[in-house]
Amino acid sequence: MLAQTVDECIAQIDWTDAGEHLSAYGYAQTGPLLSPDECRCLSQAYDEETRYRSRVVMARHGFGQGEYKYFSYPLPVLLQQLRHAVYPHVAKIANGWADALKSPISYPDKLDAMLTRCHEAGQTRPTPLILRYGEGDYNCLHQDLYGEHVFPIQLAVLLDEPGRDFEGGEFILTEQRPRMQSRAEVVPLQQGEGVLFAVSHRPKQGARGVYKVNMRHGVSRLRSGRRHTLGIIFHDAA
Repeated sequence: MLAQTVDECIAQIDWTDAGEHLSAYGYAQTGPLLSPDECRCLSQAYDEETRYRSRVVMARHGFGQGEYKYFSYPLPVLLQQLRHAVYPHVAKIANGWADALKSPISYPDKLDAMLTRCHEAGQTRPTPLILRYGEGDYNCLHQDLYGEHVFPIQLAVLLDEPGRDFEGGEFILTEQRPRMQSRAEVVPLQQGEGVLFAVSHRPKQGARGVYKVNMRHGVSRLRSGRRHTLGIIFHDAA
């Protein structure tokens, strides 16, 4: 994919609406970001070990069932372009959240500056990844934190076609508000479509002001087939 094509896809997103939806519900769907061919190229390259720095089998760690691999630097060109092109838009949203929560943290306008902040703190390992699920696999509810410096929004892109390549395996978010039971949200995605979502918390307006809502995400049990997802996290890992 050429950089201009990435930019065109991202330019089609209504970022005002995306920011409002993220703030209200903890997620926002992007519409298509990758073509079916690009999705297939990424998922078919899952077995090319030289692309990745590590492989995680979820069951060994109690994370669920299935596995995922973290890319090595330098990232594939498509991922690099997508990560850099999306970041400035979500940085504006993240800074709005920080202001609402009266947080002293602010986020740079460009991804390179955010990664420099991470690397200076010892968070030097790349975090973009591909997840693979087979029949019966699932991902427990979790948060992708990785170190002291955490960018509060991340992106996932579905690489396979629901109903053709797999059944089940829905993307799930939960929010926990103080002194209330958790609320779940199921996000239906199509092949090549992205979802932006809160890494660990988001602000919410209450009767006594703004407070934090704790967020977790996961994937429901895959009933059949195989499902791949591209995950783009904007902070690196310690």
